[in-house]
Amino acid sequence: MRKLVTRFAALAAAAGLAPVARAAGDMEVTLCDGRTKVEVSADAPKTTESGQKIADELMRQWREKNPKVDWEAEERTHHTIQPAADNKALVGGSQGATYGEITQRDVDLWRTESERFVVAGSKVFHSATELGSTIAVSCDMCHPDAANTHPETYPKYQVQLGRVVLLRDMINWCLEHPVRAKPLAADDPRMRALEAYIYAQRKGTPLDYGKR
Repeated sequence: MRKLVTRFAALAAAAGLAPVARAAGDMEVTLCDGRTKVEVSADAPKTTESGQKIADELMRQWREKNPKVDWEAEERTHHTIQPAADNKALVGGSQGATYGEITQRDVDLWRTESERFVVAGSKVFHSATELGSTIAVSCDMCHPDAANTHPETYPKYQVQLGRVVLLRDMINWCLEHPVRAKPLAADDPRMRALEAYIYAQRKGTPLDYGKR
């Protein structure tokens, strides 16, 4: 029995799971959320395949409880997201004495996280609920896929506000007027994501601040 428990502990650990011993010779394996669990019989085969089945069952239960876990893939399916720059040419180069050599893992991480941030902005941009609209209006109703937003022209004098503004100032003007929502603080995650998405969608457009 001790060997069986040890074997399943190893399989569970490899799958990122936390095993908990049970009475009567059986075992309970708990996912890292501390709530999702599966019972494993003491007579279960001691194979990697069995361990994978345990992991698969736990993840099935977890996904069932968290139906929106694939929000990023869903957003990409419904809306066009401009890809982040590919920095593979930098692999092998130096990041300076502090960070050392640039690896493929670095480049992959930069791209993945940058695009995830932009996808989060797309989610806000296309959702009246995320924006807090009181009249069910979202940004894409006037700017499909962030078209005609011209972030590359900011800062510039904006007639509606009567002063020189940044992109975030114009976003808040739109939120208060067409969208009928409360303005967002500069450090609000939604504002940061919105700015990232709008800039990303205008990829390749030359910077020309002050242009009207």
